[in-house]
Amino acid sequence: MSQNSPEYRQKKQFFNNLLTIYGRKPVLEALQDDSLNIYKLHFSDSNKPGGIISDIIKMAERRGIEVQYHDKKALSRISKNGKQDQGVAADIQLDRKQSLDQFITANSGRSYRLIALDRITNPQNLGMIIRSVCAGNIDGLIIPRQGCAALSSLVIKASTGTLFKAPILSCENLEDGVELLAQAGVNICALSSHAKQSLFSYQAIGPTVYILGNETEGVSDSIFKRCSQRLSIPMNNNVESLNVAITAALIAFKDVD
Repeated sequence: MSQNSPEYRQKKQFFNNLLTIYGRKPVLEALQDDSLNIYKLHFSDSNKPGGIISDIIKMAERRGIEVQYHDKKALSRISKNGKQDQGVAADIQLDRKQSLDQFITANSGRSYRLIALDRITNPQNLGMIIRSVCAGNIDGLIIPRQGCAALSSLVIKASTGTLFKAPILSCENLEDGVELLAQAGVNICALSSHAKQSLFSYQAIGPTVYILGNETEGVSDSIFKRCSQRLSIPMNNNVESLNVAITAALIAFKDVD
């Protein structure tokens, strides 16, 4: 199949929109949520029958979900966490997950608000950011595949399940993602405690992305150089900065009517 064919692009988009979760309890909880579209279950053939494994299989059969069995090494490649997958993984179709370039193409000529993450490595922070984005006035959260925490069970737990409903946009790395946004004419704003312009007084015209940096180092220099605007959150009582998840929440609910 040619990589330029519509069939190949459609197939690639389908698999890009899958999220693989692992662990017996997280998979069972996902199966219990009928609103989640589970594409496929994966089991290690070393699992002993009975207990929660039997419960998972029965629920999969009830919902008509395909089950595949693998050796431990193959399952580890699927889960990407052989030490913690407990011999179980599931592929979930996320209706609101897509690639960044797909989003830009589909929203050409529209105004939108995005948040992009630069090396956010703490799963709890990532989960709380996802929760705020899902609840707030944000059209997409850019999570690069390189440099950020993986969408793991810890992230799902911290997001209180909102990960399955959040508008997630993926790109290989943030440098390439920012380049795509710049070519599309998007206002690129970096959050920095040293910036003179306040987030709350900034009025963007047209599509805008707000970039949040690493928990300890902030936005990286390579990304900073590409930003057209630097914004800060005014602080009182000599407080230097806020947790990155709190910052994301303030952005998510900025300008909400």
